[in-house]
Amino acid sequence: MSLKQWANRLKRDGVTLWFALRNPFTPWWIKMLIALVVAYALSPIDLIPDFIPVLGYLDDLILLPIFIWLAIQLLPPEVLAKSRSAAEAWLNENAQKPRVWWSFIPIVMAWLCLAGAVFYSLWR
Repeated sequence: MSLKQWANRLKRDGVTLWFALRNPFTPWWIKMLIALVVAYALSPIDLIPDFIPVLGYLDDLILLPIFIWLAIQLLPPEVLAKSRSAAEAWLNENAQKPRVWWSFIPIVMAWLCLAGAVFYSLWR
């Protein structure tokens, strides 16, 4: 499998999870994992910004594919099949992944908590 094929499959699987999140037959505990993965995958901002050397791309190259793979493996087969076909149809029509407007909130909250902890430790 070439790198381009792998990247296209990863993109399709990310959108597959977006559709699986909306499927009523997806178990709630899998939906919780998928919500985190989809929020991060489709977020317009990253937890670790890409301009940070090495670490900026580490999450995109290692962590995100692992969590997408895990979520895909946990989906019931019928939910996976329906979600995958919906994702392929979406990508054929739109040629880009959807954006989740609320997905930046947990990332911004994580950065604010980190900034608060640093500020607190410096002024203590």
